[in-house]
Amino acid sequence: MKILHTADWHIGQLFHEYDRTCEHREFLEWLENTLQEEQVDVLLVSGDVFDLANPSAASVRLFYNFLRRATTACPDLQVIITAGNHDSASRLESPKPLLESSNIHITGIVEKKDDGTIDYDKLLIPIQGKTGKTEAWCMAVPFLRMGDYPQVPDSDNPYTDGVAALYAALYEHLLRFKQPEQPVIAMGHLHARQAEISDMDKAERLIMGGVECVSASAFHKDICYVALGHIHKAQRIGGKDHIRYSGSPLPMSFSEITYRHQVVLFDLENHTAVNIRSLEVPVSVPLKRIPPAPEKLEEVLKAISKLPDISGSDAPPPYLEVRVLLEGPEPSLRHRIETALRDKDVRLTRIDVRYTVTNTAGNDTVTNPDQLKELQPLEVLEKVYHSRYGNALPEELRELFHRVNGELPEQDGH
Repeated sequence: MKILHTADWHIGQLFHEYDRTCEHREFLEWLENTLQEEQVDVLLVSGDVFDLANPSAASVRLFYNFLRRATTACPDLQVIITAGNHDSASRLESPKPLLESSNIHITGIVEKKDDGTIDYDKLLIPIQGKTGKTEAWCMAVPFLRMGDYPQVPDSDNPYTDGVAALYAALYEHLLRFKQPEQPVIAMGHLHARQAEISDMDKAERLIMGGVECVSASAFHKDICYVALGHIHKAQRIGGKDHIRYSGSPLPMSFSEITYRHQVVLFDLENHTAVNIRSLEVPVSVPLKRIPPAPEKLEEVLKAISKLPDISGSDAPPPYLEVRVLLEGPEPSLRHRIETALRDKDVRLTRIDVRYTVTNTAGNDTVTNPDQLKELQPLEVLEKVYHSRYGNALPEELRELFHRVNGELPEQDGH
């Protein structure tokens, strides 16, 4: 059997307020053609089908039109989809009874039995061959929220231990009826330990409180392939070729500008995933940064002047990020950049402003406004004192600051 693994489509995403419907449509058309050309038997989509829990009607229509076309073009195709943290689990599952007649399986909710225990049967999907016989099994685990996974007594990290416990219990449950010749595939939408992440992935981590790093050991050694989603950079985990993130098919932020966007193909032979390989997804709208590193405004304007003019081509213009290094406030910054870009064949998405800051050692460093916002009050005091007096903040003043800030009790007589 030939299986294709993809994830993190984020249909409906606005890229700095620009609609990406055309880009997603082109990806889905490419994916449909790939399913046919590669004669894929099973399509795995590991979460974040949509960018919003309440996607627009146009986004939903785009998704279901793809499913209809793909299953019509490939009548024997089996599709298994799990919900990600961006998806509404119940909304994604709502057409489940209708779709299963087309061999499309969606798992969004971790269902419970009347006694409150997890209904593990609902997380297991039989993978059937062309004869209708079950040839493999899929552990279709969606993004796990609090209450979805078992509680592990005396655990230092209830989330990671709970997720590992769910995968272990699910595998043990499957062994009760799985035949020895039937290999097992697992799906997951999570942050695996040692995964390389982008700035956007760092923002995703806040959703789970920063405790979401799941070890590769959470997946039983006899699982032949683990299809992961959530991290946008395609990669292997724990040095294991069979535990992979497929990555996002489109760049979701400028931090992903160097990523190779792809899907993963592999074959199931002799209970093993073999011929694991990637297919690069064509990028229909490129991302462009000028200059490569932040520079002074005059140099940035020179770089903008060298950009190609509007040509009247049907090709969509690239998304542009302008990177500027300032020494202080520049009220006319946006106006000057937008004026310089007026006749250029690009779409301005954002202006990345950095500032030159002198550190306590007297060296110039580059920072951005977000870093400035993250400064704590004491850090501000230390920086102001050093810039004014050239010395470190005295311990006496530090103690007074803490007292004024309510962090130390007042001394008697003061």
